[in-house]
Order: sequence, then structure tokens, then C-alpha cells
Amino acid sequence: MSIRYTGGILSNTVDGLSTPVITIEYLVVAGGGGGGGQQTADAGGGGGGGGGYLTATGYPVAAGSTITITVGGGGAAGDTTTTAANGSSSVISSSLSVITALGGGNGGGRLSSGTRYAASTGGSGGGGYGYINPTGAAGTAGQGNSGGNGTNTTGYAGGGGGGAGGAGQNASSTAPAYFAGAGGLGISSFITGSPVGYAGGGGGGTSAQYAGGLGISGGGNGGGGGSNGSGTPILPTNGYTNTGGGGGGASGAPATQAGSSGGSGIVVIRYPAYLAPATAVGANTYISGPYRVYVWVSSGSITF
Repeated sequence: MSIRYTGGILSNTVDGLSTPVITIEYLVVAGGGGGGGQQTADAGGGGGGGGGYLTATGYPVAAGSTITITVGGGGAAGDTTTTAANGSSSVISSSLSVITALGGGNGGGRLSSGTRYAASTGGSGGGGYGYINPTGAAGTAGQGNSGGNGTNTTGYAGGGGGGAGGAGQNASSTAPAYFAGAGGLGISSFITGSPVGYAGGGGGGTSAQYAGGLGISGGGNGGGGGSNGSGTPILPTNGYTNTGGGGGGASGAPATQAGSSGGSGIVVIRYPAYLAPATAVGANTYISGPYRVYVWVSSGSITF
């Protein structure tokens, strides 16, 4: 038997065979919330919240055990007849522990029937609608942040969705530029071997009635951009795939405009590469530096 010390982890190697995995590092990101739609010219929809973001080391692994992986989808955008939806949760689950990242909250908006719907809570909360129900929704402690408020005074712009790294911005009612709220920042992680941003909030949309209105882009870490209501409309953009970004909110130009969908989530597991390889289903598997990395963009499992 030989004993070696590698980067703070003590490993026993018997006749050159790697020891079993005992703990792993993980990243779990849920799907982002959908951006609010807008069906008249007088207001803007709220941005969707980023999906819940959870990462840690020390998740326990038992020899012969299986971890089930669930990757959450992004929330649907609001349109003429359907409210925007929360993203779906991402989960890693074993007999020893269950980790659940909650889907991002939807942005507030309006249906063609005249019904205004509020932003909802989630991993990060959705941004408020730019008229009735303007309050941004709360995020979940340890997973994300709250959405920004829309404004129910002149400008009527939507708030930005919350992100894992910060709250969504409030809309402005200050002339001459009635800005929608920017999406909250996401967080960059190096767990895959290179920096990738996750769980940014979607930007809010603006009213078509005010030429100074400008939908702000998302959080820069996976969030979609909100829609610009001045001049030629800029359509809202979806949250980035496999980042858990929130979708952008719609503007009132044209008067009937859908919001954008949230981005799907992701699950990543890694551990030192000298330890025994696992059997993974549905994962992209590779070695990055000193780590063995497993990446899921759809549901699967891993057995040690």
C-alpha cells in the first residue's frame, strides 16, 4: 500500500488502483422563469427570475450507490392567453441526501382578456409588471434574489428578474427616459473547467407610449434581454440554454407581444480524477485538469 497527498485530499492507492469516491462537488441550477407578456401599448412585462443556484463540496457518496439527476426546463413565456410560468426545479437525489434548486419565478404581465398577473417567487423572483401588481417577487434564501419592481406611474415599465448574484433592478419613472429594470446578475462558476455564467435575471420590458423607454438587457449571466418600446421594437430574448437564465419581459410595441422563455438548467458533478470512475447515464464526461467532470443538460443518473 502507498499513501499519497494530493491537493488536500489523502488517498490510499493499493497496487495502483484508485480508491472509491467518498464525497463530490456539485453545481445544481434550475430552469429560469418566463418573461411577462404584454397585450396593450400602455405597459411593459417583468423579466423572469434566474433559476435557483446551488453549489458545494462534500456531498456524501456511498460505494455502489446511485444519484438520480433531474434537470429543470425553462419557464414558458407569457402570451395573449397564458401567463408566464416558473422554471422547473433541478435535483440531485440519493439515499443519503437530496439537493433541490428551485425554478426561477415568472415575470408579471397581462393577458388579452385584461387580466394582469403578478410576478412569482422562485429560486430568484420575477420582475413586477409595469402597471397593476408592480411589485417584484422574492427569491429563495441561499439560491437567488428578488425581482425588481415595475412602476405604476408614468412610464409603466417592468422590473428586472432577480439573479443568483443580485436583485433585479427597479423600473424608472423619471423623464425623459423611462427605463425598465435590468435583470439581476448571475454567478460565474469554473466547475466545468472554464468560466460559465449561470442564473442571471431577465430584463424588463417598456411601454410603447414613451419614446424614451428602453428595455434593459438581462443580468449578463444567462438572463434574457427585455423589450424596447421606443421606435422599432426590439423583441425580448430568451434566457440562455443550460444556464438557468430568466426570460426577457415584453413591451407594448407592438401592442400584442409575448415575453420570452427562461433558459433550461444544468447539473455538474466533479471529483479528483485519480479516484475511481463512475458509471453515468446521460452525462457528458471528461477530465479537466485534476478533476473528473460529469455534465447533465437533461435528466440521468450516476452510480459509484
